[in-house]
Amino acid sequence: MSDDAKHATETHHPTGNQYLKIAIILTVITAIEVWAYYIPALVASPLFNPALIIMSALKFAIVVLYYMHIKFDHSLFRLLFTASLILAMCTGTALMFLFGVFKL
Repeated sequence: MSDDAKHATETHHPTGNQYLKIAIILTVITAIEVWAYYIPALVASPLFNPALIIMSALKFAIVVLYYMHIKFDHSLFRLLFTASLILAMCTGTALMFLFGVFKL
């Protein structure tokens, strides 16, 4: 690998400070999820499960984008991963409607 190619791949990855900021964001989201579970009024709310799913999906996206370096890969890989993820999410959501977890 030439020096130019090596330098180009190294500059496209997060720095140590960025990893620290990402870890803090993930910790805050996890703390909010745990905190919400201990409030009975929130657990009884019909928005509780969708809110947890959204927060979990957000954490998943952050981990995939930065720690798995999908954000810095070729756009075809991002497209394939994103399309597969959307298909899986739609399938899961359809199954939740089918089995009565969500109601229209």
